[in-house]
Amino acid sequence: MTSNHKDFVCITSDPIRLEAVANLVHDPKAGAVSTFSGTTRDNFEDKVVKTLAYEAYIPMAEKSIQGLIDEARVKFDIMHVAIYHKIGDCPVGDTSVVIAVSSAHRRSGLEAVSWLIDELKVKVPIWKKEVYSENTGGGATWKANSTLP
Repeated sequence: MTSNHKDFVCITSDPIRLEAVANLVHDPKAGAVSTFSGTTRDNFEDKVVKTLAYEAYIPMAEKSIQGLIDEARVKFDIMHVAIYHKIGDCPVGDTSVVIAVSSAHRRSGLEAVSWLIDELKVKVPIWKKEVYSENTGGGATWKANSTLP
């Protein structure tokens, strides 16, 4: 049996637009398009964040993201999946990651999006450095991958 599912995986230094990524997964058979958009916030603990800087070995990161999508297809009843992640500088307010999933019904899409972002933060080799504003001491800190509870 041939699968009609489409996957879109992109690691890019270009700006990421939620609507453009969500449009990739639209399908007339889908009753829902579920999304997650991660943006750079302006603070971490007592420091003012100026920007985040992301680095990745792109072929390995893309392969890892595709593996997560393949795993999500086993766990959830989903159709198309698009995951875009930014590398390079991502100033406050800019989007660093977008996940979009189409599904026949909302619950499976929402659950898949939640699972995908949690797993991405733990398993995908994309490294993040927080760069702090000079008025809170400046400097930068490399952040380790998250761990699941």
